[in-house]
Order: sequence, then C-alpha cells, then structure tokens
Amino acid sequence: MLNSFALAVSTTVIVLLVASLAGYVFGRLRFPGRAVLMLGILAISYFPPAAFVIPLFQAFAANAPITIPFTQVPLFTPPRLLNTPGSMVLPFSALFMPLSVFILTTFYGQIPDGLEDAARVEGTTRLGALFRVIMPLSAPGVATAAVLTFIAVYNEYFFSSIMATSPEPAKWSPIVGGILSYQTQYTTQFNLMAAASVVGVLPVVILVVVAQERIVSGLTSGALKE
Repeated sequence: MLNSFALAVSTTVIVLLVASLAGYVFGRLRFPGRAVLMLGILAISYFPPAAFVIPLFQAFAANAPITIPFTQVPLFTPPRLLNTPGSMVLPFSALFMPLSVFILTTFYGQIPDGLEDAARVEGTTRLGALFRVIMPLSAPGVATAAVLTFIAVYNEYFFSSIMATSPEPAKWSPIVGGILSYQTQYTTQFNLMAAASVVGVLPVVILVVVAQERIVSGLTSGALKE
C-alpha cells in the first residue's frame, strides 16, 4: 500500500508539473503546428501499454548500450532502473501525461488574457503568472488531473508486475501485487484478499470525497453555455 502511494504521489507531481507547462503553451500561446503537436501528444494514449514493455524492460535492465539509429555506434549505457521506483514512475508519467495536458490546456485557455497581462505588468515572469495566477484560477482542472492520475497509478499493476521482479520482501510491488500474494498455487485466502482490498481502497475513497466538488466542476466545466 505504501509502495502504491509513493508511486502515485511521485507520478502525480511529475505529471502536474510537466502538464502545467505544456498546458500553458498549448492553451495560451499561438504558434504554427499547435494542433498537430497536440494530436501527436494525445496519440500516445492510443497505444496499448504492452507495446512499450519489451523496449522499456531492455532499457531499464541496462543489458546493452543505446546506439545511434541504423548503426552500431553506442551512445551511452543507461542506468539499471529495474526493481526501482524509476522503472515505474517514468512509464506511468508518459502514459498518463496526455490526459492531463488535454485537461489543463482547456482550463488554461479559458483564463482571460487581462489577468495574466496584469501580473506581467507587475513584474512577474510567465512562469510566475502560471503558478501564481493561472493555476489557482484553474484549481478544478488541476484537481481533476491530479486525482485521475493518482487513481490510475494507484490501481496500476501491468507495468509494476514486470518492472518489480525482485524476490526480496522490500521490492516495489504495488498494492495489487500484495493482494494477489494471498493467492498461491494450492490455496486462496479470500478473507485476507477481501480485507486487503477494503483497506487498500480507503486512500482513494478519502481523496475522492475530499476533492469531489473540484472533480465534478472540473469534468463539467464548459459543458453548458449561458
């Protein structure tokens, strides 16, 4: 449970930070190819996670150096990240980033330019205006992206079951792996699996109850016109 919580929090922080910067660019700046680039980012979420498992496993296992495409010239040997949080946080961040970028782009684009211009006149930078003006005014969107990312990572098991293969008791197995450990070759302890499932879902329930107003307003924003 602590492993899943640590992975979810780390991924959520990384996703919000990068998605906020990307959402600001796509939502408030106008440049050629913006729609095509956004479509390319969203296309990442269309691919099944299984398509990335083998190359990521080879890269994180550091079995061979990364070479220049179409050549055998080595560029560098990646660090061994297998059985570490990095082997799960990095893929999670890439997989759940497009949805957060799309949500924050929509919200940041609705903030009036006058508010940001007033902050810029007072001497703040673009980053200062983003974190001091735009993000607080887009709190429902930020909360929605954070909660959806947290829940998705907290319940994820596919990448974790492959990247956390250490037989040690302190391995980075998520909560789903802990629940499944009660199922052995010959017996299944359904009572312990049920109890662990109830305990494991409590953080998500508490998070949703606390942030439900933000989530509902974030998901329904822009659905109605006055």
